[in-house]
Amino acid sequence: MAPRILLCGDPLGRLNQLFKRVQSVSKSAGPFDALLCVGQFFPDSPDLLDEFLDYVEGRAQVPIPTYFTGDYGITAPKILSATSKKAENQGFKMDGLEVSPNLFWLRGSGKFTLHGLSITYLSGRQSSDSQFGKYSEDDVDALRALAEEPGVVDLFLTYPFLYTNEWPAGVTKRAVDSDVPADVSDSSCCDLTVSELVKEVKPRYHIAGSMGVFYAREPYLNVDSSHVTRFLGLAQVGNKNKQKFLHALSPTPSSTMSPSELNAKPPKTTLCPYTLQEGATESKKRSNEDDSDSQYWRYDVSKRQKNGPDGEKLCFKFVCSGSCPRGESCHFQHNAEAREQCRRGVCLDLIIKGKCEKGPECSYKHEFQDESVQRKPRSDNANRSRECWFCLSSPSVESHLIVSVGESFYCALPKGSLVEDHILIIPIEHLPNTLVLSPEGESELSRYQNGLRNCYKSQGNDAVFFELVSKRVSHANLQAVPVPASRARLLPNIFSLAAEKLGFKLVTKKFNDSSEGRKYLQKEYNEALGLFYVVLPDGTVLTHTLEENEVFPAQFGREVLAGLLKIPDRADWRNCKISQEEEAKLVEDFKKQFQEFDPCQ
Repeated sequence: MAPRILLCGDPLGRLNQLFKRVQSVSKSAGPFDALLCVGQFFPDSPDLLDEFLDYVEGRAQVPIPTYFTGDYGITAPKILSATSKKAENQGFKMDGLEVSPNLFWLRGSGKFTLHGLSITYLSGRQSSDSQFGKYSEDDVDALRALAEEPGVVDLFLTYPFLYTNEWPAGVTKRAVDSDVPADVSDSSCCDLTVSELVKEVKPRYHIAGSMGVFYAREPYLNVDSSHVTRFLGLAQVGNKNKQKFLHALSPTPSSTMSPSELNAKPPKTTLCPYTLQEGATESKKRSNEDDSDSQYWRYDVSKRQKNGPDGEKLCFKFVCSGSCPRGESCHFQHNAEAREQCRRGVCLDLIIKGKCEKGPECSYKHEFQDESVQRKPRSDNANRSRECWFCLSSPSVESHLIVSVGESFYCALPKGSLVEDHILIIPIEHLPNTLVLSPEGESELSRYQNGLRNCYKSQGNDAVFFELVSKRVSHANLQAVPVPASRARLLPNIFSLAAEKLGFKLVTKKFNDSSEGRKYLQKEYNEALGLFYVVLPDGTVLTHTLEENEVFPAQFGREVLAGLLKIPDRADWRNCKISQEEEAKLVEDFKKQFQEFDPCQ
C-alpha cells in the first residue's frame, strides 16, 4: 500500500492550528504516515512563542511524525543548537534530528527514505554562511553529489523565499500580490540555485512554500529522463486569504514502480520550464564548464593547458588515455601527436604545460621522442637513489618535518601540506608501497592509522587515507588528511565523480574491520600494474587498478580532497610552500596534539 503523506506550507509557529487541521483531515481521510513542512517553521511573532514551546518542550503532543525544513524564526538558533548537541542526534543523520517526540528537523541538505519514498531536501534560504535558516554552498554541493546516486527521487523539499526571487517557473511575485498564479511560461523569478538543483535531482514531486499561495503546476518533462515532475507550492498556515496550506499525497515509491508506470505522461504535460532560462545562461555555463567540475576536481584547463599546434588547448583526458568521454562536443583539442608522446613516456607536464616543475625526481622524459626512440625500463638502482626524499639516511630528507618515528614507519608533514594536520606515513625501509609489508610492519602501520584517526576525531574530523602504488613512486607514502565529520558523507560520491571525469570507475568495497580492508588491498595489488586506493572513515575502500601505460595523476587524492574542502588553490603542493620556520612551528603544534595518540610514545 502506498504511503499517505501530508504536505504543509509555512507553519510560522501556529502549531495549534496546524495540528488541529491535521487531526481533522486524518479523521475524514486518514490515517497519514507523516507530515512534511516546507517554509518557515518557527514563529515570527513573540505572541506565538508559548504555544510553540509547548510542542518543542514536550508539554503538548505532536500527533503525527512531523519533519520541517524552515529552520529560522524566533528562538530557532537556541532550540536547534540544543537539538544538535543531543547524543541521539550525533553523526550523519540525514533522516531528521529529533527536537521532541514526533518532531524532526531536516538540517542543511540530505536524502533519506521515509515509508519507501526517496526524499531529498534543501533547508533554509540561500546564504554564503552556515547560520540557522540559511543553506550554504556546502549544502548545495552535497545535493549535487547525492543527485549522482542511482534511483529516482520521489519528493524534493525546498524553501523558496519571497522577495529573493527563489520561486520556480510558473509563479512570480505578481502572482503573490494578486493571489493568482501568473503565466506558466514566465520564469523571471526563478532562483538559479533551486532551478539548477531541480534539473539535476529530477524529483517526481517538487514541494515548496513561502509564496503565500497554493499552486499546483501541470506536470513537466525532465531533460535526459523519462519521468515527469509535478510542482506544488503551499500557502502559510492561517493565511488571511484562506489559501490552501495542507495537501494530502499518496505516491507509490518509485523503487516499486514498473518503468511504464514511472514514465507515464499525464494529460497536459508540458516541457521543462527551466529550459526557458537556458538561452540566457548557456554561454556562461560553457565558459564555466570546467570550473564547475573543479568543485570536486582540480583541472582548471584555462590555467594548466598548453596550446596545440593549431592554437587550441589540449584535452588532458585525451592526451592521457587516447579517448575522451565528451567526444566531438569537447571544447579542447584531441591531438594524436601529443597522445603519442605521452605513450612514449614523455613527461605529461611537459606535454600539457610546456615545462616540468618536478625537477630531478620526475622519472619521465623531458624531450620529445621520435618513432625510433623507445622508453627504457628503470633499474632498481635508480629507485634506490641516494637522493630519495623519504629515506632517513638520505641527505635530501627534511628531518624537521618528522613528527614521530617507530620501528618500521615514521610520520611527517608533507612539503606544501593540503591542510595543517596533513600527515605522511612513510616506511623507514625503501619500499615501493605499503602493501608489501612484514607482519610487524603491518601491525605498526595499523597503530599509526588508529592514532591519527583518534587525533583527528578529537578535533571533530575524520581521517581519509590514500596511496598511489605505481612504478613512478620509488618510496611509499600513505597520506592521511583530516576531513570535517560533517563533510565525510560526501566522500564516496566526490571521489567517484572525479574518477568518472577522467574516464575510469572506482571499485567500492565496505569493510567493518580495517584489517580485512588491508587484506583486500594486498590481494588486489598487481606488481606489474599499479593501484590507487582510498580508505574512507566508515571503512569503505575505493580502488582503481592502473592499466598498462596508464598515466594516472599522481596528486589525484589530494586534488579531490582540495575540491571537497573548498580550497582548490591548494590542490598543487607547490602553491602551498612555506618557510622552514613556519614548517617547524606546524610540526611542533601537531606533535602536541598527537602526543596522547602517538603509538610510539
